[in-house]
Amino acid sequence: MDPFNQLILATSVTSFFAFQWLFHRVSPWTSTRISPGFLGLSEKQKVEWNSRTVSTFHALLVGIFCLHILFFDDAVNEDPVWGDPTLVNTNVAITTGYLISDLLLIFYYWKAIGDRFIVVHHLAALYAYYYVLGEGMLPYFANFRLLAEFSTPCVNQRWFFEILGYPKSSRPNLANGVAMAVVFFVVRIAVMPVYYIRMYAVYGTEAFYLVPWGGRVAWICSSICLDIMNIMWMHKIARGCYKVLRSARQSKACPRQENGKTD
Repeated sequence: MDPFNQLILATSVTSFFAFQWLFHRVSPWTSTRISPGFLGLSEKQKVEWNSRTVSTFHALLVGIFCLHILFFDDAVNEDPVWGDPTLVNTNVAITTGYLISDLLLIFYYWKAIGDRFIVVHHLAALYAYYYVLGEGMLPYFANFRLLAEFSTPCVNQRWFFEILGYPKSSRPNLANGVAMAVVFFVVRIAVMPVYYIRMYAVYGTEAFYLVPWGGRVAWICSSICLDIMNIMWMHKIARGCYKVLRSARQSKACPRQENGKTD
């Protein structure tokens, strides 16, 4: 095994144990001090709380790393298929460790956080990452896809507010809902033209045909399927955000109307 592959393997293994430690030790310890409501949760709710806390940390870590690569890694940006994948592989290795850790937790705590869709998602991602880590191909596109992680913290925060009993019309919930819709649109929908323009520019080139058939399937088919789901999710998020904002405005208007009648 060459030194580079050893580094990637070591990064993935370290990532796995780090996220296990965050789940079992750091999240419970921190949550009891930051949010008193954590102690009143059921055991199943605490499991999901810790899982989402780790998920948020992973999303921020990987997302920031993605932005750095997108703006400053010239090798990857100039050759999106076969550019030097060193930084991208490090980031993907961190995510690989997280996904394996999360899969283990999902299976172990299936009654609390079991979700077949998440299992399929994780396995599909690991299949795609095999070509990135094992073959060193498609670094630009792998990195670009990880930008979607920036929408995860808002999604998790929505669950935190809900489990702590925050009303949907409360200011923190409304602010998070708007932020979730905006961030989701920016990192998953608005960037689609950029992604597919780069894909189209590569299609049919010599670099493209050097990618094995399995790698092309993992790249093109998974991208299309994922973006179809992103559009569906965006539609649901936008409708939900609109309904909540509309109900909040109506609830504010009702007391004013009642006060006008009593005067």
